[in-house]
Amino acid sequence: MTKEEAFRKKVMKVYRAMVLLFGLLIITGAGLVYYTINPGFFNFKSDSENLVAVVEEVDEDRIENGIHVRTGLVDAEGLMTVVNNCTFCHSAKLITQNRMNTERWNATIKWMQETQNLWDLGKNQEVIVNYLVTNYPPQKKGRRMVLNNIDWYELEN
Repeated sequence: MTKEEAFRKKVMKVYRAMVLLFGLLIITGAGLVYYTINPGFFNFKSDSENLVAVVEEVDEDRIENGIHVRTGLVDAEGLMTVVNNCTFCHSAKLITQNRMNTERWNATIKWMQETQNLWDLGKNQEVIVNYLVTNYPPQKKGRRMVLNNIDWYELEN
């Protein structure tokens, strides 16, 4: 064997060792990346005995104490028509804070149809407006009521 062949064999040995080492580094790095993404990978102990599925049936249209639970609206004739047409686009809170008379509700609905892409309500409009005027009528707003029966006391220095 010549010096050149012996040198080649040594170079090949070093080359194979480096390829093997490089491959191990790649596999180890990939394993660490996978472990950071999925830390439970090495958890071979089964916890399935401790898992309990809790399924609660939710009735979205449940009424409690005369109130539609999901929206907070009063349970009365026309409630579901209001829920299905009005709460599709906005919160029921917007309905309850805007107490209006029949004329103003109809004007508001017309405005929503012209500017907010509200669909034609057809016969439902009368049902909706009647529900709103009956259950959320306008309230006179103004100054707070005069305070009565107050036990006044003097502050001491």
